[in-house]
Amino acid sequence: MLATGAAVTNVTALAQVDREKIYQWINELSSPETRENALLELSKKRESVPDLAPMLWHSCGTIAALLQEIVNIYPSINPPTLTAHQSNRVCNALALLQCVASHPETRSAFLAAHIPLFLYPFLHTVSKTRPFEYLRLTSLGVIGNSPVASTICIICLCFIDSQQDVSVSIAGALVKTDEQEVINFLLTTEIIPLCLRIMESGSELSKTVATFILQKILLDDTGLAYICQTYERFSHVAMILGKMVLQLSKEPSARLLKHVVRCYLRLSDNLRAREALRQCLPDQLKDSTFAQVLKDDTTTKRWLAQLVKNLQEGQVTDARGIPLAPQ
Repeated sequence: MLATGAAVTNVTALAQVDREKIYQWINELSSPETRENALLELSKKRESVPDLAPMLWHSCGTIAALLQEIVNIYPSINPPTLTAHQSNRVCNALALLQCVASHPETRSAFLAAHIPLFLYPFLHTVSKTRPFEYLRLTSLGVIGNSPVASTICIICLCFIDSQQDVSVSIAGALVKTDEQEVINFLLTTEIIPLCLRIMESGSELSKTVATFILQKILLDDTGLAYICQTYERFSHVAMILGKMVLQLSKEPSARLLKHVVRCYLRLSDNLRAREALRQCLPDQLKDSTFAQVLKDDTTTKRWLAQLVKNLQEGQVTDARGIPLAPQ
């Protein structure tokens, strides 16, 4: 019993020492001389300290220091001169912001301060070098907070540990919450065209997270209505999704295809969009192009079957059962 009590005491003491280190590193964020190491250490601890987000948000000068890290690399965006070291460092700052964005006690304040807007310049970048690619992924991760985004974050931190170029997931921390507040905020910003740009020309990981964000926006009734409100919005989304399907038929990715199909299925819930999709749904989603890719994915196969069914319902056909063109 004494041994057990001593063990508990030691664990408690160790936890207290770790917490003191957390406080120390948070304080060190305020000083440019000690900030880089503090960013690195805190980013490693963000999963193991449940209340790190409130600690960061409510400590004096901390969020300003994190935003300063972001703003400091703006000059390296255009012309694109971002180095691996710069990417590593800002990725650590973004990881802490993702922590704040995903925590229920700090999310609303994070949105009210419009902090995600500081990340949008990173989503505008087009350079395909690894530092820029990871920077876009990290920024997307804060907005998305998807399982994919979380995986990307882990990958990024592994790169940080090995001192390779990094910058991974920020879009994830918001839309994973399914909160109306988050969707309303995103619809007032340029996140949809930014996601569509990345869906068209980004890497597979970037496309996957960006498509996940679009999917989460579409799954919200307000988001679906917004995208289907005008022909221009709908046609832009449909055009990019169509291009992705064509590309996926050449370079299959079950993970990315899953999100693309879900986006199409949700669009088919809107009557006007459903009518348009009858004319523009890619043939590759109607035939057996993806049969091999989806052979073990019962969920996506079910979504695809439902999509086809939705588009067939209410369709006018001739005596032979062949769909008639709309008048």
